[in-house]
Amino acid sequence: MNDAVPEAAWTVWPAPAKLNLFLRITGRRPDGYHLLQTVFRILEWGDTVRLRVRDDGQVRRRGASVAGVEEADDLTVRAANLLRSVANCPQGADIAIDKRIPAGGGFGGGSSDAATVLVGLDAMWGTGLGLDRLAELSLQLGADVPVFVRGENAWAEGVGERLSPVPLPPAWYVLADPGVHAPTATLFKSPELTRDAPAATMSDFVSGVPLGNAFEPVLRARESAVEAVFAALSRIGSPRLTGSGSGCFVEFATREAAEAALAALPTGLRAWVAEGAQASPLHRALADWTKQARPAP
Repeated sequence: MNDAVPEAAWTVWPAPAKLNLFLRITGRRPDGYHLLQTVFRILEWGDTVRLRVRDDGQVRRRGASVAGVEEADDLTVRAANLLRSVANCPQGADIAIDKRIPAGGGFGGGSSDAATVLVGLDAMWGTGLGLDRLAELSLQLGADVPVFVRGENAWAEGVGERLSPVPLPPAWYVLADPGVHAPTATLFKSPELTRDAPAATMSDFVSGVPLGNAFEPVLRARESAVEAVFAALSRIGSPRLTGSGSGCFVEFATREAAEAALAALPTGLRAWVAEGAQASPLHRALADWTKQARPAP
């Protein structure tokens, strides 16, 4: 297969972003990994992943990757090669990403892109591992990848891999990007980080007990841009930090309320509105693919 494959050979798959509605660190494992509690909210907004099958067994990233990341180290390429290896698949793939999710913002862009590659290629290659096996494999790529593979809003514990589906009400969010790439590994080593928070319960979350984000005070103190975004968002509601990134959000019950709040923010702030998903856009795309690929009776 040469690179001059007709454009029609590309398939298009969504890679939705996520929010952490809270994030607590309750301790550490013996191997040093932090034990977390969080609720993941999948969004209707995110990146777009384009895939096409190659018959020469090569996995290639088309277009720019994250700055400073070699193609072989790109998380989407690693995801495809992991699937090829485990499933003993002779096929390859071209991967292209239309990026919207800012890197380092805590919206899960890299993890979601990798999950979409796993789910999309499992369908396109016919490897048939299924979501449970893919979620298990995906933990090798990162702690946030399984939630995107499973595609459900979830209560998460452990290092983020122990997932329990949780029903969440409809919601809209004003998201804001301070433009700061938060270094997760560095933040986890921060002496100011609270690592021994008491464990929360699902009833705490459901009843609206403020559970916070362990990284918020650290980032606000270290990054003036994050503090400035919090100050701006405080005019329209109660801002929160997502994950260990610099991205911030405010929740609203309706689209109209979110859009009105967005309009009231200062000009020059990189902010936008996104809807909380009830089911992952990736799973809807997988259902459509399966339906189209099924032979007619």
